[in-house]
Amino acid sequence: MRTKLIVGNWKMNGSRSANAALLADIVAGICAGNAKAAEAAVCVPAPYLQQCQDALAGTPVGWGAQDVSMHACGAYTGEICASMLAEFDCRYVIVGHSERRAYHREDSELVARKAQAVLADGMVPIVCVGETLAQREAGETLQVVGGQLGAVLELLAPEQVARLVVAYEPVWAIGTGKNATPEMAQEVHAQLRAQLAARNADAAPGVRILYGGSMKPENARELLGQPDIDGGLIGGAALKAQDFLAIIDAA
Repeated sequence: MRTKLIVGNWKMNGSRSANAALLADIVAGICAGNAKAAEAAVCVPAPYLQQCQDALAGTPVGWGAQDVSMHACGAYTGEICASMLAEFDCRYVIVGHSERRAYHREDSELVARKAQAVLADGMVPIVCVGETLAQREAGETLQVVGGQLGAVLELLAPEQVARLVVAYEPVWAIGTGKNATPEMAQEVHAQLRAQLAARNADAAPGVRILYGGSMKPENARELLGQPDIDGGLIGGAALKAQDFLAIIDAA
C-alpha cells in the first residue's frame, strides 16, 4: 500500500521569521495529531534550506528544493547542482514544474536530465507533468502528459522508476479558481501509472503520483480518495499551517 505524501511548494515566498513560525506550527500540528498514515514535506527557496534543515531535523516533516541544475558543479553562474542540495539533507527536489516550463522555457529533455541528476545524488525527484487549458480543450491531455513523463522514463534505467515521485498539475487549474474533478484527475493518474508500468511493472504500483491542481482543505479528501491519487503538491495552501495540516489530515 502506498503511503500518502503531501508536499508543500512554497514557490518564491517566505522570510526567516515567517518560515520559523510556519514550520513550528506544522511540526506541532503533526506531532499533536495522528499523521502516521501520511508523510509530509516542504520544498522551499534555496536560501531557506539551512533553516529548514535546522528546524525539521528529527521531526516527521521532510524538506527539499524547488529546482536543480542538470549540470554537476562548475562554471554555471546562478545554478545550484544536486550535490549542493544533498549537503542540506534534502529528500525531495521538484523538477519540471509548470512555472519552470512556461517562464524559463524548460523542455522535457532538460527536465529528464534534472531528474537524472537528482537521482544520482541520492534524492527523490518530484517530476511534474501537466497540460494547459488550450491543450485540454483540444483533447490533448493524455498525449501531453504522456510525452512529458515519457521523456524522463526514456532517460532513466528501469530500476530507477521505483525512486520517482510524479506530480500531475493541470496548468489550467493552478491559481485560476478552476479545478479538475476527482474523476478527471484520476483518469490522468491512471494513465501515468500505466506508463510507469510499461517501463517497470514491478515498481509502478509503489510509485506515488501526486495531484497538484489547487488542492485545498475543501477538496482534498475527495481527491485523495481516488485509487491513483497518492498525495498532493500544494501551493498556496502550504503557506498557511492550518490549511496544510487539514490536507495532511485528509490524507
